[in-house]
Amino acid sequence: MKKLLFGAALTLFGSMSAANAATVVWTNWTSGTISSTSGSAAGTMGSVAVTYSGENDCLNCYVSNWSPASTWQGGPVSNAPPGNGSIQLQGGGNPVVTDTITFSTAVLNPVLAIVSLGQGGINASFDFDSTLTFTLAGGGGSSQWGGVPLQANGSVVFGQEGNGLVLFSGLISSISWTNPVAENYYAFTVGEVGAIPEPSTWAMMLLGFCGVGFLAYRRRSNQASSAFTAA
Repeated sequence: MKKLLFGAALTLFGSMSAANAATVVWTNWTSGTISSTSGSAAGTMGSVAVTYSGENDCLNCYVSNWSPASTWQGGPVSNAPPGNGSIQLQGGGNPVVTDTITFSTAVLNPVLAIVSLGQGGINASFDFDSTLTFTLAGGGGSSQWGGVPLQANGSVVFGQEGNGLVLFSGLISSISWTNPVAENYYAFTVGEVGAIPEPSTWAMMLLGFCGVGFLAYRRRSNQASSAFTAA
């Protein structure tokens, strides 16, 4: 019985490790209008329709090959965006444009992949709506431009040739930000991580499973004892 419970624990902890990495559904951008102030884009993220308004300097351009994949893998994200899917920005402007991604239905834990944010001597940034909660993951150099992981200070994500993932928390209908600093170009795309059980949830599941196994063991022991007494 002890071997059975130990084996079950190993299996469950193995499942926990695998489940903490999720396959992200990235947006397939299919159409858009190019403008530094009033651009747009549209696509699908699985069954969710995604629209974008704001600066759009180039749709699905070469700047965003998302390579090496490891730069855009981290936290719960196990797969980098595919191909060249991206919206390209330059930032700056007078006035500075507000960029907004809108989902047709609220999305759980969306993730923004960013490539080539800033350059030597220029700290470009995404200044997100302060109501949004996020963490950073992944990061490193890109195959094209090198670089370093993104950094964050409050609601601002910045970098000098920064790459990585911005992981938002909760059910979110839209994501808004500004890019107040101009540089040559950088790009982004968006995907959905979905629900990832917390470690505490897995721990409770393991305790429950062991408890059920212990009760079964006690029951079998009692049955064996009763049979011996009856004999």
